[in-house]
Formats: sequence, structure tokens, C-alpha cells
Amino acid sequence: MNNHRKGTDFIVVTGLSGSGKTVVSRFLEDMGYYCIDNLPAKLIPELVDLWLRKKVEIDRMAMVVDIREPKFLTEFPGIVRQMKVRPLLIFLEATDEALVKRFSESRRPHPLARSKSTLAGVRLERRKLAPIREMADEVIDTTGLTISQLKEQVFERVVRKKQRRLQVHLISFGYKNGLPLDSDLVFDTRFLPNPFYLDSLRRLDGRSKKVQGFVLNSDETRTFLKKLFDFVDYLLPGFVKEGKSSLTISVGCTGGRHRSVVIAEALKEHLKARKLAVKIIHRDIYK
Repeated sequence: MNNHRKGTDFIVVTGLSGSGKTVVSRFLEDMGYYCIDNLPAKLIPELVDLWLRKKVEIDRMAMVVDIREPKFLTEFPGIVRQMKVRPLLIFLEATDEALVKRFSESRRPHPLARSKSTLAGVRLERRKLAPIREMADEVIDTTGLTISQLKEQVFERVVRKKQRRLQVHLISFGYKNGLPLDSDLVFDTRFLPNPFYLDSLRRLDGRSKKVQGFVLNSDETRTFLKKLFDFVDYLLPGFVKEGKSSLTISVGCTGGRHRSVVIAEALKEHLKARKLAVKIIHRDIYK
């Protein structure tokens, strides 16, 4: 039996309905993966066995499996544990509000909401999928992400997963729009000086030199950044030792437009100076 295949050659995409699995599947297909949608769980081992023995002309394979498959919840966890090659398992999710809005805009019924509200279906599915979420290698919160940003997240977390260097994902956000669900660390900057209350700065964002100067040139911010940098520097070696391939650090303020952006950008420069791979997303900057 030839089972030299690597986990990144075999990807399983799952998660909540409406969270972006189709987008990810199409992106992986563009990246050279042979994509299969909603294969019955009990047939997965047979296809994997054929793939390992090179009985099918497939180089890299990706599957989308979810709650549409009747026996997904009962059969899938055991099947994954018994496979001859462990897939890279990606779990997509979003907030209840975001998912309800997506179903409303698409005018599609939620698969678990045939006789109840969409929100009830979303919450039921989240509870049912909790054990599978715990199995995931990568959890991606698609709330507020554009299609382009979601593809970028998948590329960084999956395509480059072969790299052993820790990949740090920075997300600035606004608390009024909800926490990024895939955060490993969350820092609150709402106590820092707020440019929103200055007419000359309100319409700018945290990438502006004027806004950065206002936020950074305060004793509170200087003290906070020093402690933040020291804390993150202390934690990172522990994550690397644990074998973690990616770390998501979220920085929040009220609206996600000023203070969180400034601090996330400052943290990005600090981490880059330490030769770390850093990717940054300002989730709510245009809201």
C-alpha cells in the first residue's frame, strides 16, 4: 500500500450552512484540487483507498461534506479517525446574525429549518456540529469577510500549511459587529484615545498617519503597546512548541475603524521585525 500522501493533498471542508463552503471548494479547485461535493460519508474510505493506490487519476483531492448528508453526524467522526491518511479538516463558521442574513438574501431555506425559523435552524446546526468543529485543524470565521478575503485566508492557512514557520493572522474588528470567532487571542483597545470624537479625524481610518499619530502619541498607548508586545513575545514560543501552525490575534475597538486598526498595524510591524509571517485583515474598516 502506497500511503505516502500528505494531509495537505487531501482536504475536507465542512462547517455551518451558509458559511462559504462553496466558495472555498471552487477556490481549491482553481488551486488544482479535484473537488467532490457531499459524498456520502461511508464512501469516503473507499475513494481514499483508491486514491492511495493510485487507482484514480487524482493528484490532490478536496471534499465538501456537511449536514445535508443524512449520516454525516453519526458516521463522519469515526471514519476520519480510521482513515489511512488523515485529511486536513477545515471548518467554516459565522455568527448567527451573519448566517440568517445570508439565507434571507439568497431566499434559500436552511436545511434544518423546514418547519422552524432560520435562526432556530442555524443554532441547532451549530450545536450538532460542535463535536466536528473540535476535530478541525483550521477553523475560519467568515463573518464580514469578502470572497477575496476568504480565499486569502484559505491560501494562507492551507496552501502554505506545509511551511513550519508560525503564521500569525491579525484581525482588527469592531465590537459592535461581533467578535471574530476564530480568535486565539483578543485584545480590547476601547480605553485608548478615540479619534472618532475629532471632526478632523472621524472620516479617516487607522491607516491614516494623522489617526496613527493621535492614537500612538499618548502615554496610555505607549504603555499598552509595550505590555502587549512583551505579552505576545512571551506567548509565541509556547504556541510554536505546541506545534501550532497558525495563530489568530484579534484587536478590537468600538467600530473597528480607528484604534483597533492602529494597534493591529503596530503589532504587525513588531512581529515582522521578529521575522514572523504575518497577515492582516481589517474586517470592519469600511463599515
